[in-house]
Amino acid sequence: MLILNLLNLNLNLQFSSSKLITRSLFSHTMSATLRTHAFAGNPLRTATRPDPLTPAAAYETLKARILDGARCSPDLRVLPFRSGRPLAGGGGAWRLGWIGLEDAKGLLAADVGADSFVYLGFDAEADEVYWAVDVSGESAAVGELAAMKLCFVELRTLMVATDWVDFKAMGNLAIAGHARAILEWHNISRFCGHCGGKTVPMEAGRRKECSNESCKKRIYPRVDPVVIMLVIDRENDRALLSKQSRFVPRMWSCLAGFIEPGESLEEAVRRETWEETGIKVGEVVYHSSQPWPVGPNSMPCQLMVGFFAYAKSLEINVDREELEDAQWHSREDVRKALTFAEYKKAQETAAAKVEQMCKGVEKTHNLSKDFNVESGELAPMFVPGPFAIAHHLISSWAFPDQNVNGIECHSKQPSGSISNL
Repeated sequence: MLILNLLNLNLNLQFSSSKLITRSLFSHTMSATLRTHAFAGNPLRTATRPDPLTPAAAYETLKARILDGARCSPDLRVLPFRSGRPLAGGGGAWRLGWIGLEDAKGLLAADVGADSFVYLGFDAEADEVYWAVDVSGESAAVGELAAMKLCFVELRTLMVATDWVDFKAMGNLAIAGHARAILEWHNISRFCGHCGGKTVPMEAGRRKECSNESCKKRIYPRVDPVVIMLVIDRENDRALLSKQSRFVPRMWSCLAGFIEPGESLEEAVRRETWEETGIKVGEVVYHSSQPWPVGPNSMPCQLMVGFFAYAKSLEINVDREELEDAQWHSREDVRKALTFAEYKKAQETAAAKVEQMCKGVEKTHNLSKDFNVESGELAPMFVPGPFAIAHHLISSWAFPDQNVNGIECHSKQPSGSISNL
């Protein structure tokens, strides 16, 4: 009941056609397609399968069901969130904690209406309509959820726990990411920025509108783009990686920064690289993009836009207010960093912790802070896992001879090692 029936119907078609990921756990290579990053590829929002139910029609169905309590077609499934954490369950691979409308109403105050719910999508084959709701201010019926072995889990923890070759799990992660982004946007857009009036949800939560009759301003979710770039020294076959004080020890990643008004993406890449490291950049080449709903609550709808940036100067002058360090790394060193990081082992460890949480163990433990992708060997460095676009920027540069049209990247590993995925 708690598992999305539609994922079995759509994800194989959607992802198999693009060969999202192929791998054998103990094979000598790994392959990760960049057409669909983590949090992308939401099966409820695919352009190739138009939603047959409009948000307005979905809202009217929900409102009628709340008012009269009648159980009729289509069925309503609800994904509750608490403090940005989706409801999830264990049992091998983690799953989204979809519950029925009556169970969801039990988590909310008696006077809560349909406006509190956000429409996620409709699956005609399963005849189910999917909604999300924020229950952060409510405490009722939480014990019942625990009895069902369900608990609220940080999205970052679920991100790490997701098996990147499991189409269903990747779809679940994308749905949870979209729902969290929209719900958090509702939390920070309660008042009109034009007149200060209270805003009200419209179109089943897809947008908001100022309640001031003299204003009536329409408000839509704003996407905050972030450039993330791998700076490359072509002449010496090196890449520039940086580290921040908040990083886990020995983790290095790409440079990144926000776009300023009146600035192109390429200009932002050049400016951020210069400001943070003193490196001048010439050619900027687009790589891929990734929705990122696990950033700060104040910016829940971030979009990471990835680039290769080719250096025109090589001397590093680190801005210590922004970075702890930045260094050039040879291709061989980067390849070793990718090899030592046993991401599959980290994924399985995080999945086991989600299972423990849903059984009532470590319920208050912040798993995202505990996560470390290191293999246990004293590798001099490692990079973020495959859930992050930084990983794919770095790995596709490290192994360019095995790129396919700039889409797939393959990383060779020693015999018997666990796949990077």
